[in-house]
Formats: sequence, structure tokens, C-alpha cells
Amino acid sequence: MAKNEKVRLVSLGGIGEIGKNMMVVEVGDDLAVVDAGVMFPEDDMLGVDLVIPDITYLMENASRVRGIFLTHGHEDHIGGVPYVLRQLNVPVYGAKLTLELLRLKLVEHGLERQADLREIKAGDRIQVGSLDIEFIHVNHSIADVVALAFHTPLGVVVYCSDFKFDQTPYDGRVADLYKFAQLGQAGVLCLLSDSTNAERPGYTESEKTVGETLRRVMARAEGRVLVATFASNVHRIQQIIDAAQEEERHICVTGRSMIKVVEVATELGYLKIPDGMLVDVDEVDRLPANKIVILTTGSQGEPMSALSRMAMAEHNKLAIMPGDTVIISATPIPGNERSVGRIINQLFKEGAQAVYEPHLGIHTSGHAKQEELKLLLNLCKPRYFIPIHGEHRMLLKHAELAEATGVPKENIIISEIGLPVEFDSKGVRIRERVTSGQVFVDGLGVGDVGNIVLRDRRQLSTDGILIVVVTMDRLNRRVLAGPDIVSRGFVYVRESEELLDEAREKVRDALDTCEAENVTEWGPIKSTIRDSLSRYLWEKTKRRPMILPIIMEV
Repeated sequence: MAKNEKVRLVSLGGIGEIGKNMMVVEVGDDLAVVDAGVMFPEDDMLGVDLVIPDITYLMENASRVRGIFLTHGHEDHIGGVPYVLRQLNVPVYGAKLTLELLRLKLVEHGLERQADLREIKAGDRIQVGSLDIEFIHVNHSIADVVALAFHTPLGVVVYCSDFKFDQTPYDGRVADLYKFAQLGQAGVLCLLSDSTNAERPGYTESEKTVGETLRRVMARAEGRVLVATFASNVHRIQQIIDAAQEEERHICVTGRSMIKVVEVATELGYLKIPDGMLVDVDEVDRLPANKIVILTTGSQGEPMSALSRMAMAEHNKLAIMPGDTVIISATPIPGNERSVGRIINQLFKEGAQAVYEPHLGIHTSGHAKQEELKLLLNLCKPRYFIPIHGEHRMLLKHAELAEATGVPKENIIISEIGLPVEFDSKGVRIRERVTSGQVFVDGLGVGDVGNIVLRDRRQLSTDGILIVVVTMDRLNRRVLAGPDIVSRGFVYVRESEELLDEAREKVRDALDTCEAENVTEWGPIKSTIRDSLSRYLWEKTKRRPMILPIIMEV
């Protein structure tokens, strides 16, 4: 082993947060990007559609990037790939289902023809430049999930994001524990492991238990059954189909993403739907209610999802009816609890029976709990450990588990986004932070909405806006007309005439002050108007609307 050999890990997303996963693995002069996900906006990110990682570091090292390596097909791991490919022309490696789900996104972005997609399978080992990468099968809530093992001169780096050890998986393919054990015997330099369920003791329930519950609920239902789940969870969808077949019910699929995933998964052989079982949405009303299962999106209470539109009677073909049984086969993502609760309340109002409580067994997590996390640590026996994919408290809890399994405390690294972790023959060190953070996607704009725009949107949403219009003579700076005041979201003009009349007087006083002090530049005049009016409105209303002075020259 050469003394100058180095392995460098840089997280650009997915540490200290849930979502927008992206890890950079550097071996020698070559650089691999593991996953490129999105994160859904928080409540204070008004108007923002998606949040993606800042890839400035990748752009600065574009000549060294050898490819994007995908662990699986969930949004928080592949949703950002189209945005990366706009900036970097690199191959994308992934399993069959992962690449097909990505292809759907690339079509939407108009990038499907230029993208270089390369299929891999669990068990494959490939060489890309100086990168020696092995793909290991693990279980999760979607098919075709892989962990990655980077074989380096310093030892193996194991990246295991989003996994669980399901002993009775629906497809019969258990995680490759033997391979993890082999790597542990050979020598794992560093393990990076999923922390989502690090706070939860025990083992994660098998996906098969959900199928049994679905059968029981469906057998008891006297009317239609609607099941909302994640479109990407093809094993869950197959179990819904199996339960419907047992009860001799037809399946109707609704929701744009659900329809697309069912089509793709059926073509690839991941879903098996008996002939004649699928019915079009137009045929639903012609069949007896007890012969129908509607498979839909909307398990997270998304306002535009098919389930939300049905509950609000806004769907153009379907509506919730008294006697329906609605199964929400998912747990709310943190932050979505209120939206899901709103939909459940609406379902009950419409006379449906909603089945949503976690203890009923209609959903199981795709993430490993504490005993499985400890099992992976014991199999790999890593010299160093970095918890990933979780909020800070989850990372700390995972660190405790690692210490309990024998990883020295000083070898456990709680990393941060943008903070490089560098290994060499002497040990490990943290390097100077690289450019990283969040990029907001708003409509067609990528990165054009920043903190200043969000601050303005928050102010507009809380206190409104006051527009002051003044017409002035260009030459002598005298007021020719106005000031006129337009209020939006602050006060209603007709009910606050006295307040606005006094506000106009304050603007006139500010203009007189500028004239007396011989202020002739538009910028200082606008600032004087804004400051004077802001003080007055705060004294009178204890509110701070956005004040926008407009000076028209004549």
C-alpha cells in the first residue's frame, strides 16, 4: 500500500436530514457519486416544489466524476438525477427497476435520449477507472435495492443506505448477509449505514405480514376497497393484487405515478396481474361495489393526489362513497402528518371506513431497526463508522449502537453535509468544508429562488404588502401626483381609510424632508419613504408589511 493512498468521502445531502441523498466517494483521482435525490420542501419554503443538493463540488471536479451509482429507485435517491445530468454528462449505473423508474423522470425532463444508463445486478463487481465497486442485494420497500462496496487500497468502504434484513421477503430474495460477512473478514475500512430507524428497538416486521392484513381487511369489506400506498412499492402492490384475486375482485389503478409504475413493473416482470383483472376507471361504476379494489396514490395526503381528489369530490371519474373501505398502507413521512390527518377526516365525513393505524399491520417500514443495524455492524466489523440517512438525533443513536458492538468511540464519525472525511495510512481526518447546501426548484426555475426570495414570501404571507405610488417631475423632483397607496394582504382599504390617509401624510412628510435636505436620487428617496411608513405602521398596527415605493418619472 502506497503511503500517499487516500480515500475521501463527501456528503452533499442525506446526513442530518431525511432526503436529497448524495454521497461522493473518491479513490485516487476518480470520483463516484452515490445517489442523487430530492427532498420535499418544509412548511416555511413557500412555493418551492423540490429541494436538491448543491452540486458545485461536482462541477469543480467534473473531469474526475466517473459516474452516478444508484442504490434504488426512491425519489430521495433518484429524483435529483435529471438536474445533475443537465450539468454533468456522466453514465448512470443502477439495477433494472431503478433505471426504468429513472427513465420515466428523464422523459419528463427531455433527457432520455442523451442519458447513458448502464444496468447492473446485485452480485456484479465492476471496474470504473480506479473505482472497484461491488453491488450487494439488500431488502427495502422497493425491489432491486443494492448496497455498494468500494474496494480500495486502504480497505473496503461499505455504503448501505435504505435497507432492512427481511427473513421472509415477498420475492423470496433475502439480503446477502454472507457477502457482508466476507467483506468483514477481508477488512472493512468504513461502514456507512442507514439511521432512519436507529431509535426503534427490535426488528422491522416482514413485508409478508402486510399481505396477510390486507387479505383480512379485504375479506371483511362489504363495499369497494381503496388502497393508497407508495407507487414504487411493487411488492406491496403485488400483495394487494394477490388479496384482490383471492376475494375475486377487479383492480382499478388511478393516480399518474401509480399508473406509470404499474405499467413499467408489469412489463419488466416485477408485477404479475392475472388476465382480465385490470379494469379501466370508466368501468368501475358498472361493477358491483364488492367486486372492486381501487389502487391509488395519496398515502401522504398530497393535495393533488388521486385519493385527495376523490375525498374532496374533485376527481373527474371517481368519488368516495358511503360503505367504501380505504386502506392507507403507509406511515406519514415526518412533516406530512397534518395532511394525512386532513384526508382521513374527510374520508370519514364522506361515509367511508378508513384503516390507517400502524398497529393494525397495514404497513411496515423499509428501514432496519436497532437489532438489524447491530447485525450489519457485527457482520462488517468496520474500523470506522459513519451513520447516514437520518436526522441528527438518529445519527447519534446509531453511533451508540456502533459503540455497543465494539467500534471504538474515537472511530465513529458524526459527519455533516459538505465536510470531507479523508482516510489514509495514518488514520482519518476531517478536511476543510466544500461548497454544499440546498438548491430550490420552483416551477421551471432551478436555483433562482434563494433565502432572500423566501424571506420576502414569508413576509408577504404574514403581513402583506403596501405599494406606494408617487409621480414626480424628472427635472426638479417635485411631486406631480399621489402618493397613492395599494394594500394587499395588510388591511382592507374601505375599512381602514383613516389609517391609509394618515399613511399618505407620512409619505408626504418624507418627501418634504427629502426636498428640504436636497435629496434627489431615487434610491434614498424610496428608503426614506419606506423607513417612515414602516415606523408609523408598526406603531399603529404592530405589523410589518412589505413596503414597495414606486416612483414614476414624468
